[in-house]
Amino acid sequence: MKVFYNIVAYIFHPIFIPIYGVLVYFLVSKKYTSLAVKVGNLLPIFILTIVIPIICFLILRNIGVVNSISMSTRKERKYPLYISLVLLFMIVYKVIPYNYTIELYYFFVGLIIALFTYLMMLFIKFKGSMHMLGIGSLIMYLINLSIHFEINLTLSISVLILFAGIIASSRLFFRAHNKLELTVGLLIGVISQFITITYWL
Repeated sequence: MKVFYNIVAYIFHPIFIPIYGVLVYFLVSKKYTSLAVKVGNLLPIFILTIVIPIICFLILRNIGVVNSISMSTRKERKYPLYISLVLLFMIVYKVIPYNYTIELYYFFVGLIIALFTYLMMLFIKFKGSMHMLGIGSLIMYLINLSIHFEINLTLSISVLILFAGIIASSRLFFRAHNKLELTVGLLIGVISQFITITYWL
């Protein structure tokens, strides 16, 4: 069970949520999207949300700012969040405008809102679950896409909700978070995507 929980936690690590959102969009979208536009979105977003954050994490660990990938303390989480917010703003202002896709634009706006809210909570000494924030964002985004394109994605949404339960169980199993932190993280993710729907649905 420990191995299974570890695998699920790594698969749905918050660092992968942005690229998952992009992949989900291209999989369910009814709009025709050329290969050039897909690559123009996927490649820079992959670099900005996965490659650069990993490099930054290694640098922060080498200089002693963070101790492990779990970043168990509030102080350790602040610096990666600053970096992530800057990178997300770069995507919103530099990447997506060149290959404009309104659904992706507001997905990343929702992520920015979620991370900024999470950062503010760290300043009041509350550490929510980033894993739950990530899966919550993805679930709500998939629901939004289902409504937007009028596609029945009930099965996919149900699978994500199941994984959300497994992720929550894994966080409790490893004692990384308590139930309140998990709930707050999930709500931040869901609400941040929910409040963007009036702009693109």
